[in-house]
Amino acid sequence: MRLRLKIAYDGRPHAGWQSQSCGNTVQDILAAAIERVAKCQVPVHGSGRTDAGVHALGQIAHFDAPAGISMNPFNWVPALNTKLPPSIRVMECVEVSAGFHARFGAKGKVYHYLLSCEPVLSPFRAGLVWHLPRGLDGAELQKALCGFQGRHDFHGFAAYRGNEGPDMDWCRTIHRAVVFEEGMGYRIEIEGDGFLYKMVRLMVGGAVHAAQGRMSIPELRALLDQADGLPGGKSPLCAPPDGLYLHEVLY
Repeated sequence: MRLRLKIAYDGRPHAGWQSQSCGNTVQDILAAAIERVAKCQVPVHGSGRTDAGVHALGQIAHFDAPAGISMNPFNWVPALNTKLPPSIRVMECVEVSAGFHARFGAKGKVYHYLLSCEPVLSPFRAGLVWHLPRGLDGAELQKALCGFQGRHDFHGFAAYRGNEGPDMDWCRTIHRAVVFEEGMGYRIEIEGDGFLYKMVRLMVGGAVHAAQGRMSIPELRALLDQADGLPGGKSPLCAPPDGLYLHEVLY
């Protein structure tokens, strides 16, 4: 039985999603919980990486329940949550077809980014939003983000892992990039068919830079679609992981 999990987590205590030797990643901790329930090691596949400090409301993963375990998918939820720390929760478990794959079947993702412009940030929100006490112009922020919509070469809005080859495809399609005012801050929603390493954080950082008047919107847009995909400039600011949430994976 192949099972699909919807997972929410607070990224602050963990070293990201992707398995690492330190063992303090969401994938490692989830795999250990499944092993404790299944009594054997079971590979766990996620929809994609999130960096250290980045949160998730709708990360998707799948695994194959070992033969001999006939537990109802619904019962996997409490069984796993009793083995997980409070910062990680399985929100849903459903049976899917044997051909489903959390990563390769994904058609897109939706990220939210939270900004606070409060003069003083409550300690209970630390690590959960990007605090910008200087403030910014919400209308300019929306104008800056609108420039990302459509299909573009995002070479100037990507960080490097060191394994990029000459055939690396830097093009992605952003279907939606919108801003909602919430109290003394903003929520940014970005939907795309895929994202490069730190792409959302570099997009948000650049848009905030423009909305604070530190660069013009034409200067920001000039970082898109650079000739031959060669970096003639990079986003001037990488937003911190604090305010970033993987909201939904689209299939």
